[in-house]
Amino acid sequence: MSGLTRRPIAALAAACMLSAAFPDLSLAGPNTAKVAEKPVEKPGTRAAFTAEDMAAARPAGLDRPVRIPGDEPAAFQALIDDAPAAAEPWLVLSGGGEDGAFAAGLLAGWSAAGTRPDFGVITGVSTGALIAPFAFVGRPGDAPLREAYTTITAADVFEFGGSDVALTDTWPLKRRIDRAVTPALLQAVAAEHAKGRRLLVATTEIDSGRPVLWDLGAIAASAGPKGADPKALGLFRSIVLASSAVPGVFPPVAIDATLADGRAIRELHADGGTTAPFYLAPKRALTAALTGAQLVRIPARTVYVVVNNSTRPHFEMARPTTLSVLGRAMSAAIKAQLQDALALSGAFGRREGLDLQVAEIDGRFTATAPGPFDQRYMQALYAHGEKLGRAGDAFTGQAGPGGQGEPQTLARR
Repeated sequence: MSGLTRRPIAALAAACMLSAAFPDLSLAGPNTAKVAEKPVEKPGTRAAFTAEDMAAARPAGLDRPVRIPGDEPAAFQALIDDAPAAAEPWLVLSGGGEDGAFAAGLLAGWSAAGTRPDFGVITGVSTGALIAPFAFVGRPGDAPLREAYTTITAADVFEFGGSDVALTDTWPLKRRIDRAVTPALLQAVAAEHAKGRRLLVATTEIDSGRPVLWDLGAIAASAGPKGADPKALGLFRSIVLASSAVPGVFPPVAIDATLADGRAIRELHADGGTTAPFYLAPKRALTAALTGAQLVRIPARTVYVVVNNSTRPHFEMARPTTLSVLGRAMSAAIKAQLQDALALSGAFGRREGLDLQVAEIDGRFTATAPGPFDQRYMQALYAHGEKLGRAGDAFTGQAGPGGQGEPQTLARR
């Protein structure tokens, strides 16, 4: 990683990903030597389309609805009402890049303690979207997550030498996702979807600037009994890749779609964390709760939010350089966005009578990362999360009007 300090593009990418806690990640497996293979496809020239066209578009090759506008309460409510298991506890996974090691460890420790619920709904944004499919299949997903978050380096995620649309190329991450998101995984996801559970991942559509909420369980079900339909499998992988595509740093992911009249268009999707650090419900529904209005009803009584970040201020003297000052400012902005999202979710939870439980990387973890995707840092954070998961004291209640309550013991759930 010493080369990062010698290259302006690399330094900017590192500043964006670390200082701002933008989500990126990897998805599985130990380091491997680079091999010659097709790089991530660049968007290229696209046929013109309108907002109305996009509203009617459907991912190419799929004959069932698999997504909704992530900012429309009515569409979200219909999706949740159609999920028989939505009354069971929810798991909400935030972005946070390599800090996703926290959630990966927590889930493993929670499994070991024997108190981990079978979540009715799991949502993921950015690194949380990469974790979500493995969390959805339960304990069998713990080992792949451990490997993903404790064995990689930055070279397993991206390489420098950008294009017209990004500073880096994410072909290493794409390769890892292709290897991890297998037909067998889609079969397992489809089986859980058939039980009434839902796996939801958010991306941001670049042209509209709106969040898109993808029903990955419905996509997996479209892949057939062996999970091998190439269009469904390819779309599943593309959404996971898009969820981590930090705009400007990583290239957006092109998703082919078809209009009602048969015309083909190409959408561009990027990091879901661009519009929200985690996804509980449409923001308009969360905001409405501040006035006492109810735009969305969540049938679950308990929601666990895992924040792969810290809301605490972090002191670090900025160097007299553009990148250092920019990085520190972006870090502050991300923390402020996260604090606002937690406050809105808390107000919504009180309006809905939810038991909202939040776990974040708090003062009990003091290690710092010397660079992007540092293995020792990620291994330490994973071990910390696993320890909290086993002990059952990772979560803090959001009861009352003023914020966090007392730590809750998972064994009581």
